[in-house]
Amino acid sequence: MNSPKKPTEVVDRRHMRVALTLARRGLGNVWPNPAVGCVLVGADGSVVGRGWTQPGGRPHAETQALDQAGPKAKGSTAYVTLEPCSHHGKTPPCAEALITAGVSRGVISIEDPDDRVSGRGATLLREAGIDVNLGVCADEAEAVNAGFLLHRTQGRPLVTLKTASTLDGRIATHSGQSQWITGAAARQRGHLMRKTHDAIVVGIGTALVDDPELTCRSPGMAQDSPVRVVVDTRLQLPLESKLVQTAKTVPTWIVVSSETTTERHNEYAAFGVEFIEVAPGSDQHPEALSVLQALAARGLTRLLVEGGSALSAVLLRAGLVDRLAWFRAPGAIGGDGIPVFAAYGVDQLSDMRRFVLETSERVGNDTLETYRAAD
Repeated sequence: MNSPKKPTEVVDRRHMRVALTLARRGLGNVWPNPAVGCVLVGADGSVVGRGWTQPGGRPHAETQALDQAGPKAKGSTAYVTLEPCSHHGKTPPCAEALITAGVSRGVISIEDPDDRVSGRGATLLREAGIDVNLGVCADEAEAVNAGFLLHRTQGRPLVTLKTASTLDGRIATHSGQSQWITGAAARQRGHLMRKTHDAIVVGIGTALVDDPELTCRSPGMAQDSPVRVVVDTRLQLPLESKLVQTAKTVPTWIVVSSETTTERHNEYAAFGVEFIEVAPGSDQHPEALSVLQALAARGLTRLLVEGGSALSAVLLRAGLVDRLAWFRAPGAIGGDGIPVFAAYGVDQLSDMRRFVLETSERVGNDTLETYRAAD
């Protein structure tokens, strides 16, 4: 029989979950920094300050909360979703700010794996006489900052593959018609997903067939559109495409092979397009991991991959899909329709990529299932 939780533990988890809710507000607009939330609670149990990482990565969450609390921060408990930074960057260390403000206790979800921090923030707090409790709501905090953690530990961003298909897993008819398989509510949810990611990624096939905008077009969200990335190793994207024509308004990057001729780059650059050159692999196309590493080098931590079937298959084959967001429409197209994933060489069931269902919900007339990669 499990022993009942202590009152302090229950209170800590309650306040930390509020801090995690605040942290989520920063997803998609704080890269390359982590999305952090902070809540300051006075000795009487009242919340005296709240903050979250602001667009562009600063001010940090702790700074926001301390500014709000003012002198009330003295003697308070700081609930922070990620270990406070301990290094001097463009802003002073948050650990020192908490110490200077007179915080008496620090409750932290997870340690920051960044080499410049990695335990030093918590150590600074302890050396200043502040009681530190590390590990509260750790699983939830790791999920929120999975992209930042992967960026710091593996040098690549988190990859979420989003798709909209029929019940039989088709994303278009055999003629290529795909708009719209799912309904308006599902498309609205898709725009919200875009807002919480640093970049949207598509392959050149999708870009050529759909001529997409890849922006957040829900009311009031136009300024939240993430970076748009097209994997186009041979530079086939037309200058007349919506992506090129709007590149000065919404950042647009094209991933090309380093062996692709650069003669036309200036034509695209005139519209604001930026190029990321990646060395080709054995098949003359850049390897998936190399592409992700190149995007991580630009600071991206969270990618939303929206197609098509060939790019999805490449990422699956490489074992680089971390999450799935699968919208299913209640209809069927049949075997001659275009599948969600192109063939990627699965000969044995042991080679199949496996995922764990996390949520399933009704979105209008459609269903949204979310998965994470199985360990």
